[in-house]
Amino acid sequence: MSQKLRKVLIPLAIVGLLAFLGFSLTQKPQAPDITFVTLEGKTIPLSSQQGKLVLVNFWATDCPGCIAEMPGLIQTYNEYKDKGFEVIAVAMSYDGIQQVINYSHNNALPFPVSHDSSGDAAMQFNDVRVTPTSFIIDKQGRIIQKLIGELDFSALRKLLDQHLGKAG
Repeated sequence: MSQKLRKVLIPLAIVGLLAFLGFSLTQKPQAPDITFVTLEGKTIPLSSQQGKLVLVNFWATDCPGCIAEMPGLIQTYNEYKDKGFEVIAVAMSYDGIQQVINYSHNNALPFPVSHDSSGDAAMQFNDVRVTPTSFIIDKQGRIIQKLIGELDFSALRKLLDQHLGKAG
């Protein structure tokens, strides 16, 4: 390859690679095409939530961080649900169904609660193994954030205000 051609092709290849990487990093993955079944037997296809900002929260009744964040999650849900915010709480497969039912009723969880008895939901969301793990899904059904550990409610409210407008 001639020296002149090399001087032109190498920078072009680098620019092309950088453009491709930049494009790839800005593209948010689509949420899985999954249907949750609530403790009451109601089915909620995630696709039916398009147009809303959805937080899918993987949790367990024996997880201290999950229990600690639940009051804040309830409060945030109640503040923003009328603005287009939805929470779907997904109890892990290893959590006993009766424990999940008892916790949900005793704490009057106001959002849909699903028990991932087969572990399929956790697998479809990149093999969730740590609780709490939350995914924030935008109005177009794309995952815009994955959060491992207790939620930062100040940051969550800021994001909700950005996407949905101020709660009031």
